Amino acid sequence: MKTDFKFSNLCGTVYRKGNVVFTPDGNSIISPVGNRVTVFDLVNNKSETLPFENKRDIRRLALSPNGNLLLSVDELGQTLLVNFRKRTVLHYFNLKDKVRDIVFSPDGRYFAAALGRNVQVWHSPGYVREFAPFVLHRTYAAHYDDVTSVSWSPDSRFFVTAGKDMVAKVFSVDPIEGFVPATLTGHRHAVVSAWFARDMRAVYTVSADGAVCVRRFRLQGVDENLTFGEFPIVTSDSDDDEEKPRTIWYTESRHYAQQSARVHSAAFNWATNLMVLGFTNGVFGIWEMPDFNLVHTLSISRKQINTIAINPTGEWLAFGAAKLGQLLVWEWQSETYVLKQQGHFYDMSCVAYSGDGQYVATGGDDAKLKVWNALSGFCFITFSEHTSSVTAVQFTKGSQVVLSASLDGTVRAYDLVRYRNFRVFTSPTPVQFTSLAVDPSGEIVCAGCQDSFEIYVWSMQTGKLLDVLSGHEGPISALAFRPDGLSLASSSWDKSVRFWDVFDRTKVVERMEHSHEVLALAYRPDGKELCASTIDGQIHFWDVAMAAPAGSIEGRRDIAGGRSATDRQTAENSSAGKSFTSLCYSADGTAVLGGGNSKYVCLYDRRSRILLRKFQVSQNQSLDGVQHKLNSRNMTEAGPRDLIDSDGIDSDSEKHVDRSLPGVRSGDKSNRVLKPEVRTRDVKFAPTGRQWAAASTEGLLIYSLDETLVFDPFELDADVTPDSIRDLVRTGDYLRALVNALRLNEQHVIRSVYESVPPKDVALLARAFPAVYVERLLKFIAHAMESSQLLELHLKWVSELLTTHGGFVKTRSVALQPVLRMLQRNVVRLHQDIGSVCDKNYYSLGYLLRQSKHVPEAQEGTDGDVDMHQVFADFSDDGE
Repeated sequence: MKTDFKFSNLCGTVYRKGNVVFTPDGNSIISPVGNRVTVFDLVNNKSETLPFENKRDIRRLALSPNGNLLLSVDELGQTLLVNFRKRTVLHYFNLKDKVRDIVFSPDGRYFAAALGRNVQVWHSPGYVREFAPFVLHRTYAAHYDDVTSVSWSPDSRFFVTAGKDMVAKVFSVDPIEGFVPATLTGHRHAVVSAWFARDMRAVYTVSADGAVCVRRFRLQGVDENLTFGEFPIVTSDSDDDEEKPRTIWYTESRHYAQQSARVHSAAFNWATNLMVLGFTNGVFGIWEMPDFNLVHTLSISRKQINTIAINPTGEWLAFGAAKLGQLLVWEWQSETYVLKQQGHFYDMSCVAYSGDGQYVATGGDDAKLKVWNALSGFCFITFSEHTSSVTAVQFTKGSQVVLSASLDGTVRAYDLVRYRNFRVFTSPTPVQFTSLAVDPSGEIVCAGCQDSFEIYVWSMQTGKLLDVLSGHEGPISALAFRPDGLSLASSSWDKSVRFWDVFDRTKVVERMEHSHEVLALAYRPDGKELCASTIDGQIHFWDVAMAAPAGSIEGRRDIAGGRSATDRQTAENSSAGKSFTSLCYSADGTAVLGGGNSKYVCLYDRRSRILLRKFQVSQNQSLDGVQHKLNSRNMTEAGPRDLIDSDGIDSDSEKHVDRSLPGVRSGDKSNRVLKPEVRTRDVKFAPTGRQWAAASTEGLLIYSLDETLVFDPFELDADVTPDSIRDLVRTGDYLRALVNALRLNEQHVIRSVYESVPPKDVALLARAFPAVYVERLLKFIAHAMESSQLLELHLKWVSELLTTHGGFVKTRSVALQPVLRMLQRNVVRLHQDIGSVCDKNYYSLGYLLRQSKHVPEAQEGTDGDVDMHQVFADFSDDGE
């Protein structure tokens, strides 16, 4: 089994805090998710998490106008310079202060960062030959309180800043003759943002109380407005100050957004002259400037809107609500959602893959069950019937039904075809369910509870309670059916694992004793072995047929995590988080994956009982338990410095900061920041065996096999080279060429040989194809289906290989199961995509033919519909 798993995507969390940014083409949106960055492709309906991490939660993002450079700034000012197109980190830099805003200039030569009361303008990397990637151009210090936003002029010569001191200021990047930095006053509350108009004849400012001011620029004593940037030239022989022309800013008009809430975020688009304001009550409004004509208002959230972004064309608006973890993209002209995603409000508690690996279901402490598309990373359905935390989730074998158990005392079954809750399983007395199991046939549903120590058995068909299994003396921690469905295994805090025959209660219940409380268990895919984890950090293996121990793994040191900010003991001496709370076998049964209340997930080899890989799910220092050692300098008399909300940025305490005494800037020391603890609640391998998922504090982390390894030969000798393979293709010896390409195992060579095989020769080649290479060829075809358009060729190869080598595939069904499931998933996905396209084209053609004059009236039925089959037949006859 390959172990080179690599982080590939983050699902379950779409937005945490900070700002969202559109790409220059306007088709994708970039969102900060904790200390990672996720890109949502709105056209192709896909999401991608970039493969790098900041040290802490990201506060601001900035993308260059050409889309090449991305700046990612965390809470303490640590900045990553990223090549956005290559997805690689170019440089690490520290701005040494908390950043409230950072923006590239329209020409891309500079970027401005708001640091406290100052604004720093830096040269963008790549435009000037310098030894250091970041070169400071100038620091501007004029505000008396924190700067809230920075906005550039269209010509990149000026920028306007907004501050909490209720003023906006206009600065020039370089000294310009006739220009003096201007201060725009008149607001009664903190200025949220300010922008230049596209023609640079006005500056728009908006404050937290909803006041919007339109500022104009002109000569003193002259009514005609000027274009800002064209300043009167003062001659050198004019010494009299009274003769020098003076320019002034004045407020042309003042408007108010009639909302009961405060403005928290704002955005302006030059292409459409639209201003969008987001309020603390979840309402946003669109106004046309400079007349401030109301275009649209809508309530999209129950909490405040933290960030707003407008794509370059002004058609799509993006909104982020940090409290609910919502990310919305709204097309204001058609008043429709382009994207509407929301993660779990609280921690994600459980995860399950569907049988074909196409869907992933997650349950959370917010009592919601979400189903995600494993390929696109988007949630397509949310079930909210539960009233308490969802503790377990599982698919049936056909992947059309998903079940969930909850602490509200119910087990619910959901239909993924009609998207409805069609069964509710309850107990005679109220209990709290913590574990769930479904037999392979999907007919029997079992759930274990934590208060009465019993296991309840229901019928899926009728929904009736069939049996109650009693015997455990502690809460039920896990349930699992054997893959053949003959028995049910249960683990409990009473230090035992028991085997139940659900269909024959006359048989004796076998009991396997452990030295400590059992937290999790899992069956090997062939059903011959079972593993169980105990609270002392060990993983015990049992031979199911002999009911005898088959070995154990001491994983206490492997799973041990970091030190919490409030821990009085070191990480080595602490007993917390040193056990596995979730176990899962790999698809081929050769490895065991385990996770617990720490930042690590461990992968063990089943036979040798050794640690193969240890994955750290997060390096985000904004989470508790990531660091192994704490710095004593961060300990104050009021507690750990990281837990003190000193400035209130991105939190509700900002409006409660006590500023009654002169000079008080740090606020109330009793205000605390809640740092979530890093942990992994559940881990699951995909049925294909090529990826696994972890339900963690950060969200649903997907790890896939690293596809960057190119040279991985199989039975290679000196005569197998790319040139010799091409020679075989030119001579028409396709069988040897394909076999040698699989032995060389370079993907581009295999693809070129595979696509050069004539379709009429596929059946003949499949009959003569060596059985030992069947698995590798099927795996290649499964991957090729995801990107190649040669659908008929793929299906022909798969059909001929499975028909010819059916006996070989059957004898190696366990080893080939991941490959076959991957093939099934891709075939089903292609069938659905092609079916939807065909249906759409069918009815579109019907509509067009009905509108044309060529449709005979005789072809219309009594209900006015068109007989499409008759129409196509008539058209084909006319063509002949």
